[in-house]
Amino acid sequence: MEAAMTIILGLESSCDETAAALVTAEGKILAHRLATQEDAHRPYGGVVPEIAARAHVEALAPLVEAALADAELTLGDVDVIAATAGPGLIGGVMVGLVTGKALAHAAGKPLVAVNHLEGHALSPRLADPSLQFPYLLLLVSGGHCQLLHVRGPGDYARLATTIDDAAGEAFDKTAKLLGLGFPGGPAVEKAAAKGNPRAVPLPRPLLGTDDPHFSFAGLKSAVMRAAQSGQYNSEDIAASFQQAVVDCLIDRTRRALKASPGITALVVAGGVAANQAVRGALTALAGEFDLPFVAPPLWLCTDNAAMIAWAGAERYAAGLVDDLSIPARPRWPLDPDAEKARGAGVKA
Repeated sequence: MEAAMTIILGLESSCDETAAALVTAEGKILAHRLATQEDAHRPYGGVVPEIAARAHVEALAPLVEAALADAELTLGDVDVIAATAGPGLIGGVMVGLVTGKALAHAAGKPLVAVNHLEGHALSPRLADPSLQFPYLLLLVSGGHCQLLHVRGPGDYARLATTIDDAAGEAFDKTAKLLGLGFPGGPAVEKAAAKGNPRAVPLPRPLLGTDDPHFSFAGLKSAVMRAAQSGQYNSEDIAASFQQAVVDCLIDRTRRALKASPGITALVVAGGVAANQAVRGALTALAGEFDLPFVAPPLWLCTDNAAMIAWAGAERYAAGLVDDLSIPARPRWPLDPDAEKARGAGVKA
């Protein structure tokens, strides 16, 4: 191991994935360990916060030990501890952050408290080192749907957000309505591949409007009515729903691109970025504007610790280090100065 190499230990526990990773400041992933909780939450059709928090407590320390063993390192070889400090399910966030604080204190290492959304926002630079700031990011996940100018670590300008449900939340609820199983996003995508995306007339909220934001609550309600009508099969509803989401995402992102001179690329991140229909449509959209399209590999789109370690590396290089008093946060906007969206709830 090169003496000059900076190594970051990343910890992630904000929802229902527990993970630990070791990443260098140059972007080399030395180890990554992840424990899923799908089996524990599947009977409930969604994530149960108390079950998730207890599972994080049981899984995190063994994952850290395994990641260090995989990389043939000790805690003493690590230079920086990076832990998700929010936003997310507060019980899980606390498990990861307290663990990170304990490791940093015991080993005398600096702590970087990472915004989970910043982990997603910077993960494309881990996958593609040539990606330069500033870029336009579509951050689309289970809890968030935003368009942001990414100008550097800790430097974000939010252009749009959802005024109700996030796209990933709509995928999960659609899967539950159609009885497709858990996790919802992959289940809907699998069913949609067998359906007709034009079979079910579904709305495209805010499509073509001057309002920059997203809205998916009405679409979700329309899916429920379609399912209850008995007129359509699940595959056609799933395909029509997925197409409606894609149409909304592309329309809103096109609007943002027109208002974003000087950006280097169109970038997507977050769990919904793993959806192939979304990726394909965004690739075509980037081509319309003669921009590169950058998306992390599928495993980096879903929650993972490599992106937290990388965000820690970027923040550490920028001199953004935290003390052990930093709190866990259930809500933590990337752009705290953004104007509140019309009708938006606390997620905005």
